[in-house]
Amino acid sequence: MDMIAERGLEKLTMAALGREVGMSSGHLLYYFHSKDELLLRTLEWSEGRLGAERGRLLARPGGARERLDAYVDLYVPDGHRDPHWTLWLEVWNRSQNAAEDARDRQAAIEGAWHRDLVALLAEGISRGEFRPVDADRYAARLRALLDGFSIHVAIGLRGTDRNQVLAHVREFVEQTLLAGP
Repeated sequence: MDMIAERGLEKLTMAALGREVGMSSGHLLYYFHSKDELLLRTLEWSEGRLGAERGRLLARPGGARERLDAYVDLYVPDGHRDPHWTLWLEVWNRSQNAAEDARDRQAAIEGAWHRDLVALLAEGISRGEFRPVDADRYAARLRALLDGFSIHVAIGLRGTDRNQVLAHVREFVEQTLLAGP
């Protein structure tokens, strides 16, 4: 993951990766068949770790708003060249020409984030913490906002940093989701 984030998939060679992990490039190709498969499997591994962390955050006691803030905090990259987000950028870049199986696997990862957010929103609505919105539609819009801002942070777009993004998202949530007095 670090090598992909550092160099990008185009500059990563299987020989260099093999040297880094103590395997031959042939051995890597035996297990992964291609750099695209290596990329997707690395993303699945990374998402498995994040999914477990997301599950812990969403299961902890407290209000839905606090857990929504934790979800957003986990979603947004730490900064420019965040390794996890660099993987996502590489996967999205290759998605147009990816095989159906790879696209299905990517959709499964995205779907887990979406389902967790929908469940959290529905809980907050049922408790009266959030306005009565369509949780699925709101989740789609919020994730699109998060993706757009996160790309800016991950690529290091000048004038956009993590703290600014978190402030924008907090303001958006306050204006569109929080229940009135």
